[in-house]
Amino acid sequence: MGIFDKFKSGFKKSASALKSGLKEIIIKKEINDDNLNKLEEFLIQSDVGVEAASEIKEIISNKKIDPNKDLSLEINNILKDYIVSLMKPLENNTFFEKKEKLNTTLISGVNGVGKTTTIGKIGKILKDKGNKVMFAASDTFRAAAIEQLENWANKVDAQIIKSSQGSDPASVAYKAIDQAIKNNFNQVLIDTAGRLQNKKNLMEEYKKIANVAKKIDPKAPHDVILVLDATSGQNVIKQVEEFNKIIPITGIIMTKLDGTAKGGILLALAKKYKLPIIALGLGEKVYDLQLFDAVKFADAFTQIN
Repeated sequence: MGIFDKFKSGFKKSASALKSGLKEIIIKKEINDDNLNKLEEFLIQSDVGVEAASEIKEIISNKKIDPNKDLSLEINNILKDYIVSLMKPLENNTFFEKKEKLNTTLISGVNGVGKTTTIGKIGKILKDKGNKVMFAASDTFRAAAIEQLENWANKVDAQIIKSSQGSDPASVAYKAIDQAIKNNFNQVLIDTAGRLQNKKNLMEEYKKIANVAKKIDPKAPHDVILVLDATSGQNVIKQVEEFNKIIPITGIIMTKLDGTAKGGILLALAKKYKLPIIALGLGEKVYDLQLFDAVKFADAFTQIN
């Protein structure tokens, strides 16, 4: 299965909702307030968000569309143009390019979003780009997390700094950055424990990791990537808001887009926060993390065939 097919598969639920929303317009071959309201409702059900859905409805209502043309295709093109114009500026493929100096990246997110697996996949892309990569196993709450990251390090040929379960997460990050500088690494990826955004003590510890990194390099962490689970729907909006308060987020990665997720939440995030979208997780395999491409996203989200 090629990458575009994976995108299409991952967005089936979103595309299905859009198709249903278009059905009334296509059958009646007219665009009126009632049909536009139904389309807006379907967009909201796809987690696009009220603001984006309202804008799309407004654009379609103001567009002069020849009723003799294929209305579904015309509306699809309007929607694609909207998505691309909104999300194209948020592409950030330079994140994976080889860095001249050490780039320290903090990977964060709530429990169960796939942070450790995502780090492994990021590491593979970075290695393919010629980077010398080190992992910091700063999720010291779970022995399984340390073991999982070590397995990924072996799989993608990255170095790893780890400690025993229960160790201070910040000290692991410090050692990793220190070793990376001494041995001319390009990238350090710091794994962190899954934490709910409303747990103050855990969020303070998360902040401590960043503060310790600054002791070695005042500009660290250079990137703060928040990993989000597409199946969480509108809850990811709150996650971005809360994590961004602690340490400013420089980019997001959306995972679990290979199943029944309603991928429209990425539009809602783009509209509200305008944060760079680094990549999308489309499966469990090492190459299933794909750089974000606004055009491919728009094509997959609006598929009607």
